[in-house]
Amino acid sequence: MLEPWIIDQIRRREEEERRGGDRPQLELPVPDAPEDKPDSDAGDGKKDEPQPKRGVVIIAM
Repeated sequence: MLEPWIIDQIRRREEEERRGGDRPQLELPVPDAPEDKPDSDAGDGKKDEPQPKRGVVIIAM
C-alpha cells in the first residue's frame, strides 16, 4: 500500500495533466502577406476558392 502523501501527489499530477490545455503556447509574430499578388493560376478555374496561407518561418536560437 502506498503512503497517503504519495497518493496525493499522484492525484495532483493527474489533475495537472487533465488541465493541460491551460499551458501557454508560443505565438510567433508573423506579418501578413500582401493579398494583391498577381494570380499565376488564372486559367485554373479555382478563382473563387480561398487559397490556404503558406510560408516558412525561420527561428534562430
